[in-house]
Amino acid sequence: MKKLYFDATEKNECIAIFSPQAEIVSAGTTVYAMPIKDWNEEYQRYADEYDIHFIFDNALPHIDFYTVPQVDILAVDSNGGYIGTVGQQSDLESAAPICYIDKNRNCYLVANNGAAFLESVSAWKDHLKPYHEITFYKSKSDAEKVLTFVDRQTLGIDL
Repeated sequence: MKKLYFDATEKNECIAIFSPQAEIVSAGTTVYAMPIKDWNEEYQRYADEYDIHFIFDNALPHIDFYTVPQVDILAVDSNGGYIGTVGQQSDLESAAPICYIDKNRNCYLVANNGAAFLESVSAWKDHLKPYHEITFYKSKSDAEKVLTFVDRQTLGIDL
């Protein structure tokens, strides 16, 4: 089946694209940042005990790569790595895999889903397995050189 890619980094309202002729893949690196008002001692405990620094809107990381499929980064660690949800916006209650991208852009599977991640959070770095399901590009334009993207114009919709 033909694959088409949808750029998740564009600021769009909630959108779903279905096609019987193609598989639609969400692409791009996004950041799931929570409002600073939601910060509490539990988030600080995750940082102190597990080296998982959830992202809040007062400290957004600079991302210098574009991923396919989409990786929605929800936390960082002290080594300059990123923890993210693969293929969709972060939701630790979903079935989406959780990955870790180190500062050299090596990618690892942390857990098969958010629930498994939370169950093994105390030793998450001990469970990293190489994960080759993500392709890294320098930018969306580099990805567009080899992949076919759909957008509002090609779909004929006005958001």
